[in-house]
Amino acid sequence: MGSNRWGTVLINMLVVASGFGTMHMLEKFKDAVVAHYGIAESALAYQQDAYVVGLFVAFLLGGTSLFKGSFKRSVGLIVSFAAIPQFLIPFVGNWWLVVALRFFQGFIVALIAVFSNQIARLFLAERPFAKGIILSGIFWGGLYGISLAKLAGGSNASWSAVRNTFLLSAVVMYVMLAIWWALVEDFEIPKEKNSSSGASVWKMPFTWIFGFTFFPALWIIFTFGSFTLNHASFTDAQNDNLVRALEVSMGLWSIIMGYLGYRLSVRNTSNRGLFKAIVSVMTLSYAATFLGLLVVWKGVTGSEYALALLGFVIAGIVQGTGPAFWTTAPATYPKEIYPEASFALGLISNSANAVAPNVMFVLVSGFSTGMVIYLAMALLGILLPLVSFKMKLPVEGA
Repeated sequence: MGSNRWGTVLINMLVVASGFGTMHMLEKFKDAVVAHYGIAESALAYQQDAYVVGLFVAFLLGGTSLFKGSFKRSVGLIVSFAAIPQFLIPFVGNWWLVVALRFFQGFIVALIAVFSNQIARLFLAERPFAKGIILSGIFWGGLYGISLAKLAGGSNASWSAVRNTFLLSAVVMYVMLAIWWALVEDFEIPKEKNSSSGASVWKMPFTWIFGFTFFPALWIIFTFGSFTLNHASFTDAQNDNLVRALEVSMGLWSIIMGYLGYRLSVRNTSNRGLFKAIVSVMTLSYAATFLGLLVVWKGVTGSEYALALLGFVIAGIVQGTGPAFWTTAPATYPKEIYPEASFALGLISNSANAVAPNVMFVLVSGFSTGMVIYLAMALLGILLPLVSFKMKLPVEGA
């Protein structure tokens, strides 16, 4: 049973990776896309904004019955939201329709909340480690998509090469889904929104306070790389290396901090003990992120590539908050409402995806201003988990 459980974790991670291969792929074909659709280069950013907003809306829909009921059906539906647009995009002639399809591809993030329900059933103290492995798939997927685009020629690719790359990646998603489907057991994700006592997760102060603990991390994760490189004076090759270093760093830190969460959780598997481990991992990750951001700031302003690279590797620990955050609902809410709580916490935290791109790429013009905002986010990330730790957990009753 033990090996089967970890086998499930690995196949979940591969499903996540195949789905998140869509994350950066289109922008890596920049020149080919601009030429094919006859758009201004500035218009290319709208597709990534739409994708990030889709990440937020996915959690808004998580409060409905769309991703409830059969676990397998939910995963199949979520993968299809990414795969079907991936099939269609190369054949669509209207750029704004492409932007709309990218919005739906952002729904792939709902896999994280749905898999949280499964992990809660399979593990206890090991939850952060299992979740860290699954979450690392986001960043392995990002690398996979970037690498696939580069193999096809990147910005210099012909449109037929772009089309073939999109079709191949869409097929890979469904192949991974088919393998996953054959190996994983189904179960029911409860459709009821409230517990037998009538309590709603949205009326619990803990939901709102803790929901925002992951907000700073997502603000950093989904804007930091692009914002920083837009203000850096490094070569294209160095920028590519920095992007890859950040993706690898976040993937590895997800696993490392997930394992630390497991080691801390195993000491005390009570609800409060598990939550203490969660808070410890999140505050440590944010503190290290703060230091990494300072190193990046110095490296970029001084055009010191090696220092910037080191800072990116350290700052990638911000993703170490993810495994802890996504194991919170089953540790802190009554069993009958933690699936709803997972989506509620995800919705609150992912509101960063609706706000951060507009703030960082539209309203902030200076690099130093941006770095001050990122440092403030890291400090907020340290504060909020500590505040939530002082609160009574929903599972502890009124």
